[in-house]
Amino acid sequence: MQSKKLGDNKAITIYDIAREAGVSPATVSRVLTNRAKVSSEKRDSVLRAIEKYNFRPNTFARGLAETKSKTIGLLVADVRNPYYASMFVACEMAARMEGYSVILYNFLGDVELEEELLGRLLEQRVDAIILLGGHVDELVSNTGYVEAVNNVMATTPVLITGKLDGTQCSAVRIDAMKSMELVLEHLFSLHHEKIAVVGGRMDVLSTYEKILKLKQCLKEKGIEFDPALIGENGGHYDFEAGYRQMNSLLEKGIRLTAVIAINDFAALGVIRSIHEHGLKIPDDISLVSYDNTYMAEAVEPKLTSVDYNYEEYGKTLVRTAIKLVEGMGDVQRVQMVEPRLVVRESSAMCRRREEI
Repeated sequence: MQSKKLGDNKAITIYDIAREAGVSPATVSRVLTNRAKVSSEKRDSVLRAIEKYNFRPNTFARGLAETKSKTIGLLVADVRNPYYASMFVACEMAARMEGYSVILYNFLGDVELEEELLGRLLEQRVDAIILLGGHVDELVSNTGYVEAVNNVMATTPVLITGKLDGTQCSAVRIDAMKSMELVLEHLFSLHHEKIAVVGGRMDVLSTYEKILKLKQCLKEKGIEFDPALIGENGGHYDFEAGYRQMNSLLEKGIRLTAVIAINDFAALGVIRSIHEHGLKIPDDISLVSYDNTYMAEAVEPKLTSVDYNYEEYGKTLVRTAIKLVEGMGDVQRVQMVEPRLVVRESSAMCRRREEI
């Protein structure tokens, strides 16, 4: 007997059963394979949904659910970026401690390759997939990618570090608003008011949230927001973006006393631009960055930068992925990583306040 069809004549999938029952696809899989550690309430909800639609799982999908590889797939935006490199190492170490190994696929910012590699990880029969960057960073979720992830989730849990509207993915993500709040508290304490943000794009969730928090904090301090200090729309997250946008700010004569670089990578470009314009950090311009990668300690002056405790972040990602695989209790839909500010030499008391 075949499963019933949905209104648009599509065959019922595990994802549809999960949505009907109000649980994750992984929970449906555990019920279908008679795994332990599923609450009676959730099991009853799943069974009711299965009966309602006369659902019969695909044999191949069941086979995937019943086989554990003790492997977690990591799909990473660009491991050449020190942030992603740090995250990969943290996840790999955490997985090893839990008796798991990892498979890394790196799509280098290519959105078409991202979806292709997602499919390849599924073919590798990994137990779970963690998505680091790419489509999950977008402010508006890509519908095609959402559909691809939902198809994967019919057999394999997917954990993300951003958001993906239209899926039931669990997320472990950085509290971007809190990170901007920490940066601004530091700069305000040093009497900075003319603060520029260099790098990043407003269609990226974390950048959007940071700029939103910036506007809120400025308003609370009675400081007028100047759009000219946010840099060019359509910026990026690399050295070239930091260099180009900082050049533009300085050559336009825009008044500023501090710069927030969107990450340490962009901060390197900001540093070169400031030096080439005959200015000093932090004497003339203070600089604060994000990610606290190895570069923050390697440059001169050493960068004040927002840290995410990569070791703990990696452990949280891996342990959450394993919980999704093994059904070890309920998993929070969204877990926030608490940032902290590491103050170094690149930020100091505003000395040009009277000139501004």
